[in-house]
Amino acid sequence: MAEKMATRQAYGSTLAALGAKDENIVVLDADLSGSTMTKVFAKEFPERFFNVGIAEQNLYGIATGMALSGKTVFASTFAIFAAGRAFEIIRNSIGYTRANVKICATHAGVTVGEDGGSHQAIEDMALMRTIPGMTVINPSDGVSAGKLIEKAAAMHGPVYVRLGRAAVPIVYDEETKFEIGKAVTLREGSDYTIIATGIMVNEALNAADVLEKQGLSIRVIDMHTIKPVDEETIAKAAKETKGIVTAEEHTVIGGLGSCVAEVLAKKHPAPVEFIGIQDVFGQSGKPDELMKAYNLTADDIVLAVERLKNR
Repeated sequence: MAEKMATRQAYGSTLAALGAKDENIVVLDADLSGSTMTKVFAKEFPERFFNVGIAEQNLYGIATGMALSGKTVFASTFAIFAAGRAFEIIRNSIGYTRANVKICATHAGVTVGEDGGSHQAIEDMALMRTIPGMTVINPSDGVSAGKLIEKAAAMHGPVYVRLGRAAVPIVYDEETKFEIGKAVTLREGSDYTIIATGIMVNEALNAADVLEKQGLSIRVIDMHTIKPVDEETIAKAAKETKGIVTAEEHTVIGGLGSCVAEVLAKKHPAPVEFIGIQDVFGQSGKPDELMKAYNLTADDIVLAVERLKNR
């Protein structure tokens, strides 16, 4: 069985390592440090850690002030509270001023599980990508989470990083290089392309294994940066393969699928199938059960490729 790690766990360890190198980094949390894993940083650097309590709008207001005073700020809570409850503050305070705040939001998507639809952020990337100047990142595993958070820390300006609750398979080795805004092509292929983001990257790889046994050559792309999206890689896939399947643990409205469709409309129209949440809310259940209920599995990606074949 493949090694597993939650992306929020990688966030915690990476944050502590960054804090040891850069005394300018401060971390804020809204009374969820045990879940967001900012507790790792808090233990090492208590003088640079601030728990603002259950007050997410205040969390991002304080983060803005610290950033505009010259600090590199990491501010964390659950994705439903960051992208939802605090959206106005993030838009008007962080986005409008281009404040150097890294909004690292955990427990995104339906794999939050039993917390149910009220706590399952399935529209967070769509909301965040509408804010001018906001970078939006969605790592697929622990390795990519750590490396992309390092990249986010090194750049100036607002960044939204989407992180999950559940442990997910490790896709990458430590030698892999990442660049914000540049997708990773995990497999080359000439028949069809699967463009996935976040935890759906592993499902895409599993689907490619099944399809290749059927004689199809499948390209698999990890679109870890939703904004700025890698237009060149998307257009290249459209030109070199017969169609594209997008896969995301997020609503199909405004997320990865929408990004890809926008690029194709501009650069190279191609048939697309969209795997994601189909304009419904989440519900309570175990993560694996919810992935099946919302058609977010490797089997569903295989069926999407088959639909492309029939178009």
